[in-house]
Amino acid sequence: MMLTDSLKGRVAIVTGSAKNIGKEIALELAREGASLVINARSSLTEANELMQEIHTLGGKACVHMADVSTPEGATSLVKAAIEHFGAVDILVNNAAVRRHSSLDTLELAEWREVMGCILDSAYLCTRMALPYLRQSDMASVINIGGMSAHTGSKERAHVLAAKSGLIGLTKGLAHDLGDDGITVNCVVPGLIDTVRGESAGTGKPEHHSKNKTLIGRKGDPREVAYLVAFLCSSKARYLTGQTLHANGGAYLN
Repeated sequence: MMLTDSLKGRVAIVTGSAKNIGKEIALELAREGASLVINARSSLTEANELMQEIHTLGGKACVHMADVSTPEGATSLVKAAIEHFGAVDILVNNAAVRRHSSLDTLELAEWREVMGCILDSAYLCTRMALPYLRQSDMASVINIGGMSAHTGSKERAHVLAAKSGLIGLTKGLAHDLGDDGITVNCVVPGLIDTVRGESAGTGKPEHHSKNKTLIGRKGDPREVAYLVAFLCSSKARYLTGQTLHANGGAYLN
């Protein structure tokens, strides 16, 4: 059973939504009544499991595997949303990779991979979805940032640069799309308890050790999802161009 229907009839795309924060965002939007397009680049099993979980809730969802750092992948993702549900009202740009490299070892290929996955994908997906977002009477774009882009962190210059770029993109798009009634905001999770794969390296990121929350615990991915769902709702139509932090006081903006 759905908990509410505040987003009933809306169609949402969440990139990188097979695991962790992206998964919880997709689930929360589904609980609020939205139809979901689940996206992943390689985690097909997890994406299908999420789709079944949404179906169990009584919601609607489909899976579209695509590398959204490419024009072809972003275009196919938006096309899948239109083919399955006929609209795009919500776009959550969550796709990201976690990399650790010192500048001495950071090759251009890795720099471009990180920029592509985090920043290029947000630009591409928003641009491809724009004609359909303009048709919506309650369109929202949410970019998912990162706390370390504000605090700094060792061996993550490429990730921090890409996540910082999302803040500029958010502000620019808020100006560009305001006349269309499209809100654009950035949600910045901090010290969230998520599962980290091998590509993230071993151990906790440096900023997880150096920064502490004021409330004495890490955040749950669902607590980020709640904020995203609010920004997509009718109650948040006066919020645009903003960067909102969900970090338990680990970083005070």
